Amino acid sequence: AVQATIRAYQVRGHLVAQLDPLGISGVEKDPKEGPKPTQELLRGKDFEFSDADMDRIFQLPQLTFIGGKEKKLSLGEILKRLDQVYCKTTGVEFMFINDKQKCDWIREKFESPREVTMSSDDRSRLMARLIRSTRFEEFLAKKWPSEKRFGLEGCEVLIPALKQIIDHSNRHGVDSFVFGMPHRGRLNVLANVARKPLEHLFSQFDPRMEHGQVEGSGDVKYHLGTCTERYNTVTDNMVRISIVANPSHLEAVDPVVQGKTRAEQFYNMDEQGSKTMSILIHGDAAFAGQGVVYETFHLSDLPHYTTHGTIHVVVNNQIGFTTDPRVARSSPYCTDVAKVTNAPIFHVNADDPEAVMNVCNIAVEWREEFQKDVVIDLVCYRRNGHNESDEPAFTQPRMYQIIKEHPKVSDIYRDKLLQSSVITEQEYQEEVAKYDGICEDGFKRAQDNPQHKPEWWLDSPWKKFFPTDHSLPPIEPTGVSEDILRHISEKFSSSPSDSEFTVHGGVSRMLKLRKAMTENRQADWALGEALAFGSLLRDKIHVRLSGQDVERGTFSHRHHLLHDQKRDQNTFCALNELFDEQASYTVCNSSLSEYAVLGFELGFSLANPYSLVCWEAQFGDFNNTAQCIIDQFLSSGQDKWVRQSGLTLLLPHGYEGMGPEHSSARLERFLQMCNDDPDKMPEIFDSNFELHQLHDANWIVANCTTPANFFHIIRRQLAMPFRKPLILMTPKSLLRLKEARSSFDDMLPGTSFQRLIPDLTIPASGNVRKLIFCTGKIYYDLVKERDSNDLSSSIAIGRIEQCLLFLAIWSKPN
Repeated sequence: AVQATIRAYQVRGHLVAQLDPLGISGVEKDPKEGPKPTQELLRGKDFEFSDADMDRIFQLPQLTFIGGKEKKLSLGEILKRLDQVYCKTTGVEFMFINDKQKCDWIREKFESPREVTMSSDDRSRLMARLIRSTRFEEFLAKKWPSEKRFGLEGCEVLIPALKQIIDHSNRHGVDSFVFGMPHRGRLNVLANVARKPLEHLFSQFDPRMEHGQVEGSGDVKYHLGTCTERYNTVTDNMVRISIVANPSHLEAVDPVVQGKTRAEQFYNMDEQGSKTMSILIHGDAAFAGQGVVYETFHLSDLPHYTTHGTIHVVVNNQIGFTTDPRVARSSPYCTDVAKVTNAPIFHVNADDPEAVMNVCNIAVEWREEFQKDVVIDLVCYRRNGHNESDEPAFTQPRMYQIIKEHPKVSDIYRDKLLQSSVITEQEYQEEVAKYDGICEDGFKRAQDNPQHKPEWWLDSPWKKFFPTDHSLPPIEPTGVSEDILRHISEKFSSSPSDSEFTVHGGVSRMLKLRKAMTENRQADWALGEALAFGSLLRDKIHVRLSGQDVERGTFSHRHHLLHDQKRDQNTFCALNELFDEQASYTVCNSSLSEYAVLGFELGFSLANPYSLVCWEAQFGDFNNTAQCIIDQFLSSGQDKWVRQSGLTLLLPHGYEGMGPEHSSARLERFLQMCNDDPDKMPEIFDSNFELHQLHDANWIVANCTTPANFFHIIRRQLAMPFRKPLILMTPKSLLRLKEARSSFDDMLPGTSFQRLIPDLTIPASGNVRKLIFCTGKIYYDLVKERDSNDLSSSIAIGRIEQCLLFLAIWSKPN
């Protein structure tokens, strides 16, 4: 009975823990019957103990650490200690984890008798951080009472929590932190965690900054990101903090942060995530309701996507806009989604700051020990409505009657420290006055000289990439020498040097075909792609190709990773064996997700401008399940956040008899989002027309008809003096069409990408009566039909390879 009772506390103790600061919620509460009695919930009716049992001494089982060095305890002491650990202001959910070592680690961390009381210095620091968090929101409310700011009131403890995570992680060697978060509390995090200069923040409230004084369209202040480096006074180390910009799609930033974090770890050779980590902040309703959370969690343990543990912090307001949790989710907790990856969940009452600090420390140590995700559920409330001008009592009258009477966490903690003589009233007031003075100074600087510089808000600055004079240097040549083309082709056409490596018979035939093409100085689509990738790798440009089934290719044309037919898990990648000193090539099959994986690759592309990051859809129309990333980040990211990306999307496109779902990549949608001014005609006679056209667009859209043009447009991604997303309609039937092969001559020095390929097959004596423009595979169908009807001398067929700004392309005299 005692052993079963101990286990009951470990499994269900969180259900009766005192988690809600308002005292109105509980996952086991029935609105008709009220809460279940603690004893019944934890021990059940079969294990009822009498008062006489409380003094009995019991041998402690191995499944608990509550005894410390003691092996026996009285039943009364056992229950007292279990209640202290599992049923106060911290609820620990971990017994679902199917790994005894991890469960024992958590049990030992929480159950072992130890001194968890913070030192006086630590408590004073915590109080100071709560003051800053609270007074910042009060300052904004005083200066701009009618402005939306999505303040942190009700969860002011978030700021000390994040700073504690940074401090404790920094002690363990982490010096770079990548944050993702929704809009609630973002301004406070920017000010008091990233330590963004207050005048930069306050200038965003100045109406003088709203009328065309900034580059691009801009975005609301509570969506903006930043990147700062600051001195950590607690650890005496420098730390780098990046807060990634996010639209109103609350959880959309999650995979972007993970991709950026993974990229930083990759480029810094941080193989265990011991130097860079991600911290994701969520709202309760979004964490439970948005599917990208689930998709992102499932990337956490994949070899080419893991960030070696993310700390998730849920700001659990116990409400979503106006929606009650009882109709917002089907799970008991908003955090239940995290159980799919065995992430432990630490629920904590946000009105107990010291319990919050303890949980933050354990979360950091969990990540350090296991390199796995962990969730901190800050159970709090939202003092105002969804925004500061919203009236929450319309829909939650009872909750907001209680909130109206409920004291602030800073007042609760202040009273506690005053009673224990940790601080004096004078010290408290001095700390308040000190921070109020800091805010007033920042406000004065913003009033005297309101400014908005784009570089202040970059979450991924690329140092020394852009010319200091903001000029646009010409695009570098994209052709390469015959020797390099031959070398890459021969390597790509060869079997592994390991004599025991057994290549599949079908792959062997494909390698022989590639070798024959190399001898004939020709390239099909797969070889053209390999030549583009391989030549970039030679230039020490990292290339990453990600997506569903990309290693082999949906249409079995690529085979970048060869599999030994007799030894499982033994693979060979020719593109990683091209040159002695080359960049590494990453090709990785992703999970069956578009939304999270495309977001991840976007984040990866933000970390380094000298890299080629590609995402390939299994079929082009599958991009529509990643539409949020495409709309909110990719097409508009530079205009809103002055943030560039060279991410390349490969979208198989074309009606090939596979039905409506496997045909169109929706080219028209991407063209619609190329530019935002349909009435502006570019200066097509400008000598730099091509460069300015690319620079001014949201992205580049192309539908190439030859491997050579595909080769050039891929290489052009790194040759441009800026970075733009590239949306490529890629072929299916052309992958093996002999007429669609290219000569090496079309990839040599002096050649380049052709935005339009004129019809050069018309004889000089031809009498052209009709000129047809087309894109993609339809060109080969038209040529076949034209020639079969003996119309080759009277009909010319031009190919528009770059579909962006179609009129501007063909109207230029050519």
